[in-house]
Formats: sequence, C-alpha cells, structure tokens
Amino acid sequence: MGLSTQFDRLQRRLTQARRDRAITLKAASFAMVGVVNTVVDYCIFLAGYYLLGLPLVPANVLSWLVAVSGSYVMNSYVTFAVESGRQLRWRAYAAFVASGIAGVITNTAVLVVASLWLPVPAAKLCAIAASFGVNFSLSHFVVFGSRAGQAKRSTE
Repeated sequence: MGLSTQFDRLQRRLTQARRDRAITLKAASFAMVGVVNTVVDYCIFLAGYYLLGLPLVPANVLSWLVAVSGSYVMNSYVTFAVESGRQLRWRAYAAFVASGIAGVITNTAVLVVASLWLPVPAAKLCAIAASFGVNFSLSHFVVFGSRAGQAKRSTE
C-alpha cells in the first residue's frame, strides 16, 4: 500500500469524523433549543388543559404552535445559523412548520396512547421524547439540509 493510498484513506476518515462530529453538535444544539421549547410546550399544554379546560388534542396543538415558532427562530439563529444565514424567512418558516407536522402527529399519537396508561403530564413527556427524533431528522435533512447542500455545491 502506497503512501498516497494511506493519505487518501486518512483524509476520508478525518472528513467522515468531521461530518459525524458536526451532526452530533447540531443534534446537541437542537436538543438544547428543544429543552427550552419543551418547557414552553409543556407549560402551555398544562395551562390549556388544566386552566382553560381544553381537550387533549386542542391543548396539544396550541402548545405545539407556540413551541414550533420559538423553535424555528432559535434554530435559525443557533443550530442552523450557517445554513439559514441567521435570517428568518416566511418560506423557511412554512417549511419548518410543515416538517413539524410529522412531529406533532407523532407527539399527539403518543400522547393519546400513553395517556391511557400514564398520568397526562407523564404521557406528554413521552410524546415530547418521541417527536424529538422526527423533528431533528426533518430539520437537519429537509428544512435546513437542502440549503446547506446548495451552498456547499456552489462553493466547490
């Protein structure tokens, strides 16, 4: 095996490690933003359910609408700052909300099913955990990912 082959293999491994680390850091940042929005989501849900007497699904959708808006702003400025250029755009917001619909469907389904066996506050926590994977994947690969791929291709 020649020196050139070893160098190429090392370069590929380093590039892959950098990509893996970047995804890990983005997931961690997304999770931190998610913690803030989880508190917002949870508090608004409980207020709607217990204080306003809203049924489960409307209380959940209301809390999600508030949380998804905050999440878009924070992720545009922090997690996906490079991809978004730290600019808020109606079109990107609409895509973020549209991708979040899969997350809210997951969240609501888990909430309704889990509430059959768990107290509602615990069921809501399970629902939030289940929707995290869906929301991050769609944000990373669909909403903000396509813009990053375009930017990378235009600089090469």
